[in-house]
Amino acid sequence: MIDSTTHNQIVAIHHAARPTVIEYAGAGSQALWWLHSVAGSSRTVLEATDRYSRASMISLLGQPPTQFVSQATAVAMAHAGYKRAMDLTANAAVIAISCTATIATDRIKLGDHGCWVVTRDQHRITSYGVTLHKGARDRSGEEAVISRLLIQALACAAGVIPNVTIDLLPDEQVEVFITPCDDVLGALCQGNIQIAEYQLQPNDFLPAQISNATILSGSFNPIHSGHRELLATAMRMSGQQGYFELSVINADKPPLPYSVLTQRTNQFNASPSLILTRAPRFIDKALLMPGSTFVLGYDTVIRLLNPKYYPDGDVSGSLAIIAQNNCRFIVAGRITDDGVFHAFDSNIVPHEWRHLFTAIDEKTFRNDLSSSAIRSK
Repeated sequence: MIDSTTHNQIVAIHHAARPTVIEYAGAGSQALWWLHSVAGSSRTVLEATDRYSRASMISLLGQPPTQFVSQATAVAMAHAGYKRAMDLTANAAVIAISCTATIATDRIKLGDHGCWVVTRDQHRITSYGVTLHKGARDRSGEEAVISRLLIQALACAAGVIPNVTIDLLPDEQVEVFITPCDDVLGALCQGNIQIAEYQLQPNDFLPAQISNATILSGSFNPIHSGHRELLATAMRMSGQQGYFELSVINADKPPLPYSVLTQRTNQFNASPSLILTRAPRFIDKALLMPGSTFVLGYDTVIRLLNPKYYPDGDVSGSLAIIAQNNCRFIVAGRITDDGVFHAFDSNIVPHEWRHLFTAIDEKTFRNDLSSSAIRSK
């Protein structure tokens, strides 16, 4: 049976309607049962997974944890849960909560009994750790203590009062650690900011303002030597600082999921930097990054000049806006779907805007790699 205080707290949690992903290992299943036993859990629980086996934990974290029951492992679980929550809902107010624990079983354990519970939202990571008095409770008693701590942690993350009594013994104490952790990538996905730059150290995004730069846009699935050589060539031609740019929204495709964006980002471990934007079209990029030089392949120029990508079909008017923002293009030849290498021919551009385009000679740069060909292998 769920006690009345816990019941009332869960009612308040459900009323707060904070979509939550739960990742737990070793204990915490009773907390999930309590959440579902109170009407309205669909407003709270997006997904819950019991990472009871070693293989399941490795699939979540991508590698074996150094220690299964530790603050570091619980934080890593919460980070992974947060990415999953961002993929599952467009609601920015998501919470991920993790629990990794060791409790009484049918054999004597040499180490301590206890747990780490961690919550992660858009602004902070909060860790709760407790070591239980070994032998003072049976397995169900230790499960109840840890599940109440999980409910209490979720309530705090959701801004819910009052607190639940956790029934700790005099020699037991919950340690609490709060670390600010603003999710700039989440803010970008939600449209609260328009551009962010990836920082290798500390492996995170920061809001950015970019202008007078050389930009190579792409999906980078995956990035390859052709991308890097093309941007380096264009930077030598422009004399500007260079960036790779990945738009989280695309003129032709659905928005990229949060977890995919983080996976693509992990490829960029050296200069030039990666920026993420909400600018799917070059007219959007020009307005966002004035004075910039955009690096294109021949196939992308064809799309740039296609009226279907402009609300009124006015290609010339869009190029005028790009010119007004002091932007221009450097274009490389490219093998297209017909299997033929096409060098850029300025005659395909309306006459009055040909001065915006500079071709890269085939002898200066040619690399026929493509991400789609790499994926097919």
